[in-house]
Amino acid sequence: MTTHVLILCTHNSARSVLAEGMLNHWARKLGRDVHAHSAGSAPSGQVNPFALAALQQAGVDAAGVRSKSWDEFTTPEAPPLSIVITVCDSAAAEACPVFHGAGAPPVKVHWGYPDPSLVKGDEARRRAFELTRQAIGYRMLQLLHLPLATMNKPHLQQALLQIAQS
Repeated sequence: MTTHVLILCTHNSARSVLAEGMLNHWARKLGRDVHAHSAGSAPSGQVNPFALAALQQAGVDAAGVRSKSWDEFTTPEAPPLSIVITVCDSAAAEACPVFHGAGAPPVKVHWGYPDPSLVKGDEARRRAFELTRQAIGYRMLQLLHLPLATMNKPHLQQALLQIAQS
């Protein structure tokens, strides 16, 4: 059974997109039955071009990545979410909607990252996006090494909190 992971950031244009891309990339490479999605509470409607460039430079297929509302994941037709990860502090402080599905409610955790889009200057911003992509990618690898199919929610919550501290 596929483990569906939703990564949230307010605008769903940078950090959550990087996380979606990296988790799906590593899951395919490792042969894990995990599918990442990303969304935002106030989506910008467009993906930051620096995020797309960082993913593409790393060989990550970013086709189909788009900025979208978390409302898409609140319907009965939405994928059954097992894990919800917030990657920006403002999204972590917001009250999440109710997510439906077989595993409802999903396990929630906050893995905060500074916003690379706030860095001034194109070259510095490129570096900030690349460093953020690498940091996110490392945590996504850690997530994929968990025995997700056999973990109960309290153990999964604890493991995700430990990853947050790494």
